Amino acid sequence: MTGETPKIPQATSKRLPLYYRFLQNFANSGKKRVSSSELSEAMKIDAATIRRDFSHFGALGRKGYGYDVHYLVDFFRQTLDQDEETDVALIGVGSLGNAFLKYNFHKNHNTRIVIAFDPKAPSDGEETSGIPVFHPDMIKEKIKELGIDLVILTVPSRVAQEVTDQLVEIGVKGILNFTPVRLAVPESVRVHTIDLSVELQTLIYFIKNDVKDSHI
Repeated sequence: MTGETPKIPQATSKRLPLYYRFLQNFANSGKKRVSSSELSEAMKIDAATIRRDFSHFGALGRKGYGYDVHYLVDFFRQTLDQDEETDVALIGVGSLGNAFLKYNFHKNHNTRIVIAFDPKAPSDGEETSGIPVFHPDMIKEKIKELGIDLVILTVPSRVAQEVTDQLVEIGVKGILNFTPVRLAVPESVRVHTIDLSVELQTLIYFIKNDVKDSHI
């Protein structure tokens, strides 16, 4: 985020891309202003939570008027640095990795996978879904060459920490981890872990025990 962004709670931070997406939808439909209750209905987030999230950034709306849609779209675009392109590397081109290469953030033109690595690929590279894929022996050279700070990790669990150690040594700043391994990294590296089996089991628990929880 930009240097001007105030310190905000982590839960709020995670919702910012969602606010941006839904506000873009409102703007594309021609809507000029929106209330917190309208956002609440569209996003299935409590209106009080939305107002509290927005309050961290000062007076974004006006009482009796609501929020100016185009102003909020511009505000969150700048807050999320959406005008700056982000190149991403993918490590592990199995079933999930292939899905990422095919999808490649097509709805977000400022984020894209530009290179991938997999043990089955040759050192001189091959193309998959239009993305060059190299052998992991080339990780250090290629990531440094492209100046990549963000990596998606979809490797087998047994090599997850080993690959992570290599990424830390290279200077990668962020890892989106799709392995069940809790990766050990220094404080300078941010790791977000998405364990699909845990998320599914949590959902099953909520359903069976009728636990009410936010959609976000």
